[in-house]
Amino acid sequence: MAIREILTVPNPVLKQVSKPVAVVDDAMRALMDDMLETMYDAPGIGLAAIQVGEPVRVIVMDLQEKPEDDPEGEAVKKPRYFVNPEIVWKSEDTAPYEEGCLSVPEIYDEVQRPARVKLRYLDYNGNAVEEDAEGLFAVCIQHEMDHLEGVLFIDHLSKLKRDRAVTKVKKLTRNAA
Repeated sequence: MAIREILTVPNPVLKQVSKPVAVVDDAMRALMDDMLETMYDAPGIGLAAIQVGEPVRVIVMDLQEKPEDDPEGEAVKKPRYFVNPEIVWKSEDTAPYEEGCLSVPEIYDEVQRPARVKLRYLDYNGNAVEEDAEGLFAVCIQHEMDHLEGVLFIDHLSKLKRDRAVTKVKKLTRNAA
């Protein structure tokens, strides 16, 4: 496993539409392993392959939770893998959530998304899965699936807020170099 570079705005690769994965094989699993290690290192809760420069329809996610019997303890890792995910149903009711993104560091803003979705995807081993998502899971999967279409969460904001975010990230990355 290797930690990969996470692309940041305004890198044009982030605007590419990702291609479907033909088969979940060892090479694809190696990519997912690298993505997961990269996400944990960042740290983040979700990462799309395009964010590490791979234009394929793959997402990793871990919505870690603290153990109920030890709220101060270490979060339990629960990695999830989504290959060729698609939303097959979404609720009409929406919910606001303050989102951030590893490709838009240090920027957070509220985005309205469907409160519940049903999705279909292939797992780490290529098995077909269909499940419902709500709460943070619904927000995160929709956010990451936007990446597969070349859409960033700041694209849901006003032009002024989006431009300010890109300017701030450019300045951050310039100062970090």
